[in-house]
Amino acid sequence: MARILECVPNFSEGRDKEKVEQIVEEVRKVKGVTLLDYSSDETHNRSVVTFVGEPEAVIEAAFNAAKKASEVIDMTTHQGGHPRMGAMDVCPLIPIKEVTMEEAIELSKKLGKRIGEELGISVYLYEKSASKPERENLAVVRKGQYEGMEEKLKSEGWEPDFGPVELNKKSGVSAVGARMPLVAFNVNLNTDNVEIAKAIAKKIRAKGGGFAYCKAMGLLLEDKNLAQVSMNLVDYTHTSVYHAFEFIKREALRYGVNVVNSEVIGLVPMDALLDAAKWYLQIDEFDHSQVLETRLHD
Repeated sequence: MARILECVPNFSEGRDKEKVEQIVEEVRKVKGVTLLDYSSDETHNRSVVTFVGEPEAVIEAAFNAAKKASEVIDMTTHQGGHPRMGAMDVCPLIPIKEVTMEEAIELSKKLGKRIGEELGISVYLYEKSASKPERENLAVVRKGQYEGMEEKLKSEGWEPDFGPVELNKKSGVSAVGARMPLVAFNVNLNTDNVEIAKAIAKKIRAKGGGFAYCKAMGLLLEDKNLAQVSMNLVDYTHTSVYHAFEFIKREALRYGVNVVNSEVIGLVPMDALLDAAKWYLQIDEFDHSQVLETRLHD
């Protein structure tokens, strides 16, 4: 059976389409890799690329994309709504088929070492690959963002896992690690008051006493003039899409605000959406094998 590893690198460029295409082209060129999706957000100034394939080929594609990003992205001039610390800001590896989490961890270390040595970029291992408990959470690793990384790299306990201690000013710092499938889920509110979105994000995220597997922040979508609660659901089997959505709807009403719409960034596991459909429609004893496309795939 084919061994399949997924990779979902995030790049700190969402406005210059030519630069994004150059990065994505590095993925397309690698034999044994299939590009599934890529999307850009101008407000976040960030692009998310999703590809799968044979593990070694995926690692090659990820490295080539990181190299191209280091050539075309200049972090000294980067601005955007999403937290970031490097050109290839984060590069998660997700085991999909016939690949264990332990293998994905070793592959992440191989990729991180190569980025550090060949590109001269400081790399932190995070999530399942973390070398220290405090490095498991990406938000903790990225705290201080690009502007604070020069000092952080030299702080006791925050030496990089790979690469130089000195900040690569053009490319910044990258995080590489193995993790579960993640759902990037955003909810837009019919207000331009970003403080409302920030207040809701503070209540829903794990750090604020909310859902255990939710990371969230509030920001303003300037092109739409809407406040947004932007989330990463790092384990949708424990913090579901529908529970997060309903919580935001109810909290928004406290401020006299409604939800306009929501969006999924990148790809999402089918089960996450089927669970939402089952919950909202109150379908009794629904089995995912009842989905036509699932049976055809089998």
